[in-house]
Amino acid sequence: MSRICHIELDDANLPPPTPEIEQERKVAMFDLIEENSFSLPIRDDRVAPDGPYRVGLSIREKRLVFDIRTEDDAPAAEFHLSLSPFRQVVKDYWAICESYFDAVKNMPPSQIETIDMARRGIHNEGARVLEERLEGKAKIDNDTARRLFTLICVLHFGS
Repeated sequence: MSRICHIELDDANLPPPTPEIEQERKVAMFDLIEENSFSLPIRDDRVAPDGPYRVGLSIREKRLVFDIRTEDDAPAAEFHLSLSPFRQVVKDYWAICESYFDAVKNMPPSQIETIDMARRGIHNEGARVLEERLEGKAKIDNDTARRLFTLICVLHFGS
């Protein structure tokens, strides 16, 4: 049961998302719950509770906060990560997404494909940064990292 069973974003203080950002969020959350790999390793000789896990993501005091709870809502772990390593890749990701959203409306498929390939490359870079930042705190696979990175981008959009 090394998985996320529920994901929640604390976006109460964020401006309303654009329709495109809301769609990115919905797809990432749906895909994440459908299929993911997430576990908590032993840390400081403390055994982590088994999953599945409820994960809350928020930005507090310029830090990315992962609030991890068991399925029955008991606290399991909390990580506070610096946003600095994410800033440039999130900025690049939203810039390429904006180009992609515009391209879908106005450009031929060949140009859309090129922009989409660039978008996927930046997305992969963001997932890699997240995997590095979570090393020793949580074990995730690449697809889970990609989906979580999308949600981090959604939180960044309004901050």
